[in-house]
Amino acid sequence: MKIEKQTFDFLKQLKENNDREWFQLNRDAYEASLANVKSFITALIKELSTFDPHINTDIQAGKCLFRIYRDTRFSKDKTPYKNWFAAGISVDGRKLEGPEYYLHIEPGKNFLAAGYWRPGKQHLDAIRQEIDYNYPALEEALKQGNWSIDDLSTEDKLKRAPAGYSEEDAHIEQLKLKSFILYKPFTDKEMSADGALTSLTTVAKSILPFKSFIHQSLDQ
Repeated sequence: MKIEKQTFDFLKQLKENNDREWFQLNRDAYEASLANVKSFITALIKELSTFDPHINTDIQAGKCLFRIYRDTRFSKDKTPYKNWFAAGISVDGRKLEGPEYYLHIEPGKNFLAAGYWRPGKQHLDAIRQEIDYNYPALEEALKQGNWSIDDLSTEDKLKRAPAGYSEEDAHIEQLKLKSFILYKPFTDKEMSADGALTSLTTVAKSILPFKSFIHQSLDQ
C-alpha cells in the first residue's frame, strides 16, 4: 500500500490551478486521489490497531480525513482548496480531544506525527504536571523509541514560564510547550514506494511509548 504518483501529481496541479473551475474539470482526478488516500489511511489504521490499544479497526478513514475545502471567511488567502490531504487518526476520527496520529500528504511536505496538539487548559495542566513530577518517565518513553527531548516539536511554545512554574524549574523548556508532538518527514518517493505503509508503521511504533506517556498523564 502506498500513495500513488498520480495523487501527488493532482496535488501539484491543484496548487498551480487553485480555483473552482479547474477543480470541477478535474474532479475525476480528485476522486481517484481521495480514494487512494482513504485506502492508505484504512490500511494504516489496521496496522496501528495491532499495537496501539487506543486504535481499533472500527475507525473509519472518512471520519479521520480533513476536508479539502478551505474556510476562507477570516483569511486573506481566498484560494478555495487545500493543496494537501490530511487525517487525524483516533477513536473519534479527526475530532478527538486527546493524543492521536496525524498524517499529512503534500508534495515535498509529507509527515507522520503523533501526540497531542494544542490541548485545552485542563489537559495541558495535567500533562505539564506529569512532566514536572515524572520527568524521568518522559525521558524513558522517548528513549524507548530512539527519540530525545530535542525531538519534541517547539511549534507551540511559550516565551515565559507558564503560571505556577518558574524559569528556574529544571525542565522549564518542556513545561513551556503548548503542544506535545513528535513527527517524521517523508519524501514523495518514500510515500510512493511499495514499503510506504511499513515505513510509517515503524515510525508510529517508535512514537507509541511517548504517546502512551501522554495518555497516562490524562488517566486514559
